Amino acid sequence: MIRSFFMFVYLLFSFKTFAKDYTLYSPDKNIQVTVSLNEKLAWSIKFKNEVMLQPGELAITFDHGVIIGYNPVVSKEKRNYKNDIITADVPVKSRLIKDEYNELELSFKGNYILKVRAYNEGAAYRFETNFKEKEVKVVSETSNFYFSNNYRVLWPVENDTAFQSHFENIFKDTTIASFTPKQYGNLPMLLFHPSKVSLLISEADLYDYPNLFLFGTSRNSVTAGFPKVIDSLLPRGDRGNRIIKLANYIARTSGTRTYPWRTVSIADDDKKLLENNLTYKLSTPSVIKDASWIKPGKVAWDWWNANNIYGVNFKAGLNTSTYKYNIDFASAFGLEYIILDEGWSRTTTDVLHARKEIDIDELVKYGNNKNVGIILWSLWGPLDKNMDTILDQFVRWGVKGIKVDFMARSDQRMVNYYEKVAAAAAKRNLLVDLHGAYKPVGLNRKYPNVLSYEGVRGLENHKWEATITPQHNVTLPFTRMTAGPMDYTPGAMINATKENFRIVFTEPMSMGTRAHQAAMYVLYESPLQMLADNPSNYWRDTAFTRFIAAIPTTWDTTLALEALAAEYLAVAKKSKNKWYVGSMTNSTQRSFTIRTDFLDDGHYSVSILSDGINSDRHASDYIISKQTIKKGDPITVKMAPGGGWVAVLSPL
Repeated sequence: MIRSFFMFVYLLFSFKTFAKDYTLYSPDKNIQVTVSLNEKLAWSIKFKNEVMLQPGELAITFDHGVIIGYNPVVSKEKRNYKNDIITADVPVKSRLIKDEYNELELSFKGNYILKVRAYNEGAAYRFETNFKEKEVKVVSETSNFYFSNNYRVLWPVENDTAFQSHFENIFKDTTIASFTPKQYGNLPMLLFHPSKVSLLISEADLYDYPNLFLFGTSRNSVTAGFPKVIDSLLPRGDRGNRIIKLANYIARTSGTRTYPWRTVSIADDDKKLLENNLTYKLSTPSVIKDASWIKPGKVAWDWWNANNIYGVNFKAGLNTSTYKYNIDFASAFGLEYIILDEGWSRTTTDVLHARKEIDIDELVKYGNNKNVGIILWSLWGPLDKNMDTILDQFVRWGVKGIKVDFMARSDQRMVNYYEKVAAAAAKRNLLVDLHGAYKPVGLNRKYPNVLSYEGVRGLENHKWEATITPQHNVTLPFTRMTAGPMDYTPGAMINATKENFRIVFTEPMSMGTRAHQAAMYVLYESPLQMLADNPSNYWRDTAFTRFIAAIPTTWDTTLALEALAAEYLAVAKKSKNKWYVGSMTNSTQRSFTIRTDFLDDGHYSVSILSDGINSDRHASDYIISKQTIKKGDPITVKMAPGGGWVAVLSPL
C-alpha cells in the first residue's frame, strides 16, 4: 500500500514536470499562443481570450528514426522582442513595413528548436534542426489545426491526387467539417470563427521543401499533407508530366536547417486582412545588394486578346509588325513593357530562336527607342534543361525579363527550381513573372526581381469558362492575394452582365462592369501589372485607357477602408503625393460613404471613374467625374451589381 502511494506521487510529479505550457502574447496582448509539452508537442491560439485554435500536434518524422515533437524535453528557453522597420525593395503594399513581434524559442533535447512568434496580426511557428547527419530524409510532417467549432471556410478546392496543380482555385464557401480526409485544399485558406474573427492559414520562407496542403477530417479540423519527392516521371506533351513513381519521403535535405513558417493571421475586421504583410515579414531578406535595376511597371499582354488587333494595314498575328504596334501602344500610354507570350519562339521547346516572322533584335531596338522593354515567355522545362544558355541569349537580345510557365507542381524539386530561376535571372538583371505557379511564400523578398506570380484563377479563364464572377473577384484579395503579388491580368474592354456573358476564346469578355476592371488596378497587387486586352480596343477608349495606365503598380502605403470577405472592399493606397482609392462589389449593388481622414492637409482634385447609370444592363457603361475636396470630406461610393469605383486624389 505504501509502495503504491509513493509510485503514484512519483508518477504525478513526473507528469507535471513533463507536461508544461509556455505562453506567448502578441505586443498588443490580444493574441495568446500556448505551446504545450505532453507526449506530443502542440500549440493553441486564443484571440481576446476566445479560443481560435485548440491544441494541435506539431512534429516532423525523419528516416533515421527521429521524430521531433514527440516526447519533447526542453533544454533551454529564450524569449525575444523585436520592433523594427523593413524597407521593401519592391513595395507591394507598403514601402516601410512595421515588424513587431514577441518570440519564444524552445531548444529541445535531440538537437532541434521550435520558434514561435506572436504578432498583432497573427502567429507563426517553425522548426529548426541541428543534426549530426549531413543529409536527412523527411518522411512526413504533422501540423494539425483543431478548431473550436465547425467554422465557415472559403476552401481553395484541389482535385489532383498527385498534387499536380496550377493553383487556379475556385473557393468553396461551406463549413470545415464537410471535407473528408480524401479532400484537400491549398493555401492560403480563410476560415471564420463564429465571433466574426477571420483566420487565414498559410506558410512563409519556404525553401528546399514541398508546399503544405490541408486535408479535411470530416470533423472540426484540418491536417497537413505534402507532395512526395518524384522518383520518376514521363513527359506528357510539351508541358505536362505523368508521374511514374513517388519516393517514400517528402524531402531530402540538410540535417542542419530551418523549416518553413506555418502561419495563422487573425483579424476581427476583414479590413486587416487587406493590410496583412505576415508572409513578407517572415521571409528571408533580399540577397540582391543593389536592386536599383529592378523596374516594376505595366505590361501590354498579347495572349489573352490573341493578337486580334484591327484597323491596321498589315495582317495581325505573331509577327514583327503586330508587336511594333503593341510597342507603339505601350509607348503612347506610358507602359513600361510588352510581353511576347507563347508563340513567339520557333517551337515551345526551342526558345533560343524566334519564329521566322519575328525579329527579336529589331523589336528590342524599336522598343528601346520608345522606352518600352520586352519580356519573353518560356515553358519551365526547356528553360530548366538549358538555363544559362537561354538566359544569356535573352541578355544578348536585350530583353528585360522572363515569364516562366506551366510548372504546375509544388514538390521539393519544383520549389528549388523557383529559386534557381530567380537567382539565375537576378545574376543577369532580368525580371521574373511565374505562371502555372503556387502562391508566394517569400521568394519575392529574397529575390525582389521576382515581381509577380499567377497561382490564381484570373481573367484568362473567361476565354473558356464562366467561373470568374464578381464574387470570385472580391474573394481573391482576402485569400490568394494575402500571400503576395497576384498576376490576375486585368483590363478587359468587353464587359458583360452575368446574363449577357458568353465564351469567346479569341475575343473574350469579362463578367462585371468596366469600372470593376478599373478598380482592380488599385486593389490587385502586382508590381508587374498587365493590360490584357487588345490594344485596338484600348485605342477606341483613350479616356479609360489613360486612366488605368496612370495607376502605379507599387505603393508607399495601403489603408483598407471598407471590407467584407467575398462581398466587397474599398482600399486607399498612396504613391508619392497622390492617393488612389479602389472599390469592388460582388453581384450586389452597393453604396457607402468613405471619409478622407487619411489625407494630408490641403485641398485635393479628385478624378472618379464609376459605374454608368446603365451599367446594370450595359456593363461597359462608365462615367468619369471630377470634384474638389479637403481632408476629412466624405466621398460617396456607388456601385452597380458586379461594379467598381476608382478615385485618384491629387493635391492642389
